[in-house]
Amino acid sequence: MPALAPRSAPIARAARRLLNSLVAAVVLIAAAIPFAAPALAHDAKPTAAMPQGWSYPFSCCSGYDCREVSQTSISERPEGYVIKGTGEVVAYSDKRIKNSPDGEYHWCSVAGANDGKTICLFVPPSSY
Repeated sequence: MPALAPRSAPIARAARRLLNSLVAAVVLIAAAIPFAAPALAHDAKPTAAMPQGWSYPFSCCSGYDCREVSQTSISERPEGYVIKGTGEVVAYSDKRIKNSPDGEYHWCSVAGANDGKTICLFVPPSSY
């Protein structure tokens, strides 16, 4: 005659399923928290000069338009800064030129596209 399972076995299985479901829900909620807070501006990544990072102005960024670019991506000509990927020239007097708080180049383009028009260009001060 087969041994009978104790009466508590179905209850233990149900408790394990409930516990697994609760753990999964907590993990999902914890993963979603960073996305739940409203963002008014996109944040630049931390650098040696700005270990806490910094926020791009809302006028330059919709949450994905801005990013740090290498120094080789931007060059200077007498008429202004040249975005090498697009060939666009942004005059030194253009209001889209901003001082970079961390001494790195940051480029904000329409929809964050590599071939998009410049919204803002953050340039390091000449002392960097």
